[in-house]
Amino acid sequence: MKNTETPNPLFNDLDLETAGRVGFAWRDIRRGTTASDARDVVYGVGGSAIEPGQMDALDLLVTVESCRMGDLADHLRIDPSTATRAVQRLIKDGLAERVIHDGDGRVVAIAATERGRRIHGEVHIRRRDLTLAILSEYTPEERFVLADFLERFTVAMDNAVKARKRRGR
Repeated sequence: MKNTETPNPLFNDLDLETAGRVGFAWRDIRRGTTASDARDVVYGVGGSAIEPGQMDALDLLVTVESCRMGDLADHLRIDPSTATRAVQRLIKDGLAERVIHDGDGRVVAIAATERGRRIHGEVHIRRRDLTLAILSEYTPEERFVLADFLERFTVAMDNAVKARKRRGR
């Protein structure tokens, strides 16, 4: 591919092609047929299945005794009102419960139930095993680099989105 200049002098054709490849891979990870099957493998099917968002919340709740709604919203990177709806679903499904905050009896906190901890453990094992199967396709050095790049990609995405929001785009 020829490497010509684009209207934005910071990026050339190769950069645009690479961005397209990353974008399509990202789409395929999120939406592809295999992604749906992977969700079933990790999160389960039928009556014992949980939603990915529930697992995201349980990832925090099983590591702390309890947390406030705002802390959960920050962890999930969502608006507090969205966190409230997520918690209502967790409570309805018996995965979490409201508890009195240790430091302030007036504050309501959220904690994982025994059922929530059990299901989190089962899903965690399935998620870990699937991830290890995927990583077996890479050398140990590539695994480390992939993890590093994915972490950096997440931080860069947060920074890019925040910058666009500040500019009103």
